[in-house]
Amino acid sequence: MAEEIRKPPFDPKRKLMGARPGPGAAGPAGRGRFKKPFARRRVCRFCVDKMAYIDFKNVNLLRNFISDRGKMLSSRTTGVCATHQRGLRTAIKRARNVAMLPFSVV
Repeated sequence: MAEEIRKPPFDPKRKLMGARPGPGAAGPAGRGRFKKPFARRRVCRFCVDKMAYIDFKNVNLLRNFISDRGKMLSSRTTGVCATHQRGLRTAIKRARNVAMLPFSVV
């Protein structure tokens, strides 16, 4: 009777250590409690208008793609595709060189 009954080292019925909680459970920082609302992907406005060339002289258009500090906004922020983001970058740089747009705001 001095014999002890030992459990096997792995018990399949026992919860595994290090397993992640389900999607409704609150983790250490409260993550996973609520689902993020589905954000609809923006469509490139240049593709919708079928613009082949972004004119650097159209300053009113270019002002929508720079911040109030004069920095270019990312394509993730504006929703512009990669092809038109490159054209937009060139147009903003050309407009800055001919003093239509500011390099920076002091």
